[in-house]
Formats: sequence, structure tokens, C-alpha cells
Amino acid sequence: MTVVIIAMPEPRASVLAAELEIEGVDVAAVVSPDSALPLPEGAAAVIIPASRAVLTPALVAACDRAGVRIVALGEGESRLLGRYGLTSALPADAGGWEIAAALEADAPPAARRPTRSPHRVVAVWGPSGAPGRSTLAIQLAVELVRAGRRTALVDADTVAPSVALLLGLSDDEPGIAAACRRAELGALDVAELTRLATTVETGAGHLEVLGGINRPSRWPELSRDRLEAALRVCRTWVEDTVVDVSSALDADDEATYDLTGPRRHAATSAALTEADEIIALASADPLGISRFIRDHAELRRVTGQTPIRVVVNRLRPGPLGLDARGQIRRTLDRFAGITDVAFLPFDQRAADAALLHARPMTDVAPRSSFVASVRNLAQDHAATTTAPTDGSSRGSSRGARRLRRARAAPGA
Repeated sequence: MTVVIIAMPEPRASVLAAELEIEGVDVAAVVSPDSALPLPEGAAAVIIPASRAVLTPALVAACDRAGVRIVALGEGESRLLGRYGLTSALPADAGGWEIAAALEADAPPAARRPTRSPHRVVAVWGPSGAPGRSTLAIQLAVELVRAGRRTALVDADTVAPSVALLLGLSDDEPGIAAACRRAELGALDVAELTRLATTVETGAGHLEVLGGINRPSRWPELSRDRLEAALRVCRTWVEDTVVDVSSALDADDEATYDLTGPRRHAATSAALTEADEIIALASADPLGISRFIRDHAELRRVTGQTPIRVVVNRLRPGPLGLDARGQIRRTLDRFAGITDVAFLPFDQRAADAALLHARPMTDVAPRSSFVASVRNLAQDHAATTTAPTDGSSRGSSRGARRLRRARAAPGA
């Protein structure tokens, strides 16, 4: 049962407490808006007015430390909510069933009781132009760890490897190159991968990292057969392997002069072929979308039927005008037939902090809008099925059923 604190003025607080009790939400305390601190033990959320007088830095910091979610009621303070990385506020007159539905929709993965999927490989690819592949790969791996999955991060970029530098690690570590050499000899196993990997302590837990090559000229060490063998062993080592690859695919013109020699971008093709799912990343600007559409057809040809999740990074109104999201959706639908698109917002301050401290973005800016969006993306990957009641005729809760009926009503 979800435990909440109501910090609203009377008589609204008492009415809301009674409605939440009907919906099966346990109200731990009802206090005035200026008495929300200190937070009672065991609370999962606090319901407060969306006003500057109540939503103070001290309250947000206390909720962050205690892992308490903030549910704001009332509109008109969207900029304040965005500054703290909070989701949009519910209407000021929202009923208890609406708040209960919102609490259930944003429940952590453990509360949803997901069915764990088999061990898998997730490749993060994007066209040339630095759309943010390494940044997304690092943050996705950290959020998968937060979701309770043992995760490894592999840098298989043979053009511009950067994972080790972004995490403040030495690029002289053995990493994936040594793992590939051991795999070719048939001597790579779980114990050997653990020895070769570097364990990075993050705010979400332990992340195993296999750094990339420290010079692009070492690309022959990551041959197709070696990398495929290493990734197959990774499936027995961790639950999720996130692979950062370069933009260039193994083009046809490389085979016109040498049919037996090594391929410059064989590591990218091998990772994409071995992956169970591919995150295809585009940059939210005219040049980035053009490059993505141009290379997407080649990606589809190389990967066959492997599921591809299209993600657009650095979403902002600057280079595309006010309706950037709508323009990108229409362009991808028209020229590439892509209709399912996820968006990641542009958060320059959080990105700069991550570069300055050489840490994952979630450690230096936990309330960043980018971190929140990647967390939602990771939850989609971490949970292959939803709770057992999903899809049943009774639904998952009274609040959720009321919300679905309200949305389905005419004029909703």
C-alpha cells in the first residue's frame, strides 16, 4: 500500500485524505503546507500545492534524500517544476482517484513486479555528428542498475571511444580488447570478464565497465568473430550488456578490394547483429535528423529483424522552432516510416556537470529532465511484462479504471 503525506490547507486536506483512503492509499499524516518538514518515516510521496512558498529547495532536497516523490497540485508554476526536474502538476481540484492513478502510473519498477527477461545485449547506435551515443549508453546502463538488473557497459567504438574518459577511468585498462583476445583463444569466462572489467560505483549501484581501445589504430583487435564471441560470454556474466558503438557501418565498398581482410567497422556490425535490441539515436536538429534518415535504411539492412527503438536526443525549440517534437515526428514518419519515437530533452547544465566531474549524469544532477527521461526508457527495457492484473477485465486499480473511463468519455 502506498503511504503519502498531505500538506494542503484545510478543508481541502481532509477531503483529499478521505478520498485517498477510499482508493486504498494510506495517508500517514495531514499537515499544513508550511509544516511538511520533517518528513515522517515510511512515506512514499508528499502531496503539496504547486507554489513557490511551499515548493522550496529545502523540501526538494529532503525528499531527494528520503526517496519521497513530490506530487504537486495546481497549475501556473511549470517553470518552477521544471527547475526542480518534477513532472507536471495535477489540477488543483484533482480527485483522490486521479492522484492514486498518478501514483500507480509512476510507481518504481519493484512495485510493478516486472517479469525479468533473459540476459540480453542492447546496442546504442547513432549517425555521425556526435548525437550523444556514449552519454546515453552510460546513463542507460546506470538506470538499468537502478532497476535491479546486473549490467555491464562495453565500449566497442573503434572510431572515437570515450566511455572510459567520460567516467574518469584510465584508458590503459585491458577492457573489451583483452576480452576479445581471450574469447578468440576460448579462454573467456565469467571469472575472466570480472577480472578484466572495472567496477564503477554509482548512485544506483555497481556498474561493470569494459573500456574501449585507447587508440583508433587498434581497431583490428575488435574483429567481428572476437567481439561476437565476447558478447556471447557477456550474456552469462550479467543480465544486460549495453554496447556503445561507432556511427559507421561496414559499408559495401570496403569489400570491393579485399574479401578476406579485416573490416574497419566490423565491431559496429558485429554488435548490431548480436544485439537483442538497438537504440538508434538522432540529434534534434535539421542536420542530425537528415543524417539519421539517410543512415537508418542501411542500419535496417544490416540488422534485419532486430527491434530498433528510435530516440531523439537534445530536444529543444532553438533549431526547429516552437513545435520541434511535432516537426521531428512528421519528418521521420514521412521519409523513414518511423512512428514510434522517444524524446530526450536538452539539459546543458547537467551535461556540463557530468563532464566536469567525470561521473554519470544521475550522480551529479539527479533531478535532471534528461535523467528522468532515460529512467523511463530504462524501465521500458527492464520490464518485459507488466503486473499480473494488466490486461484483465478488472484492470489494476479503481483509480486507474476511473482514469481510463474518464479519458474515454466524450469530450475528455
